[in-house]
Amino acid sequence: MTRPVVTAEIGATDFHVRLADGSHDWSADEPVSLGGGDTAPDPHSLLLGSLGACTSITLKMYAKRKEWPLEAVHVELSVESAAAGTRIDRRIALTGPLSDEQRERLLQIANACPIHKVLSGPIHIDSALAP
Repeated sequence: MTRPVVTAEIGATDFHVRLADGSHDWSADEPVSLGGGDTAPDPHSLLLGSLGACTSITLKMYAKRKEWPLEAVHVELSVESAAAGTRIDRRIALTGPLSDEQRERLLQIANACPIHKVLSGPIHIDSALAP
């Protein structure tokens, strides 16, 4: 599956970034304490939001395919970065009359969501100036 290209553009307003993928437009900003306008989520929140959305969608798709009684998924995420590396804490609450075995399997499936795989595997970012 080909993923859309995402563009990020910043103009005269300090730290407010316009993001687009050809179908959707959204924004990022920094909090006032860092010189931004706090008009949109900061980049860390967007990253955690990607993992939370992917986790929730993956679990819902899996449970639906298995016809399991998963009613809702709530994912709470936080991130801490230090010299030794970055740690993301993810807490997943599952609502519905699921068995213990189903709950355990869904936790395993959460670790297989595509964004989890991206974040936990080697990442190489190639940067170049556009002509």
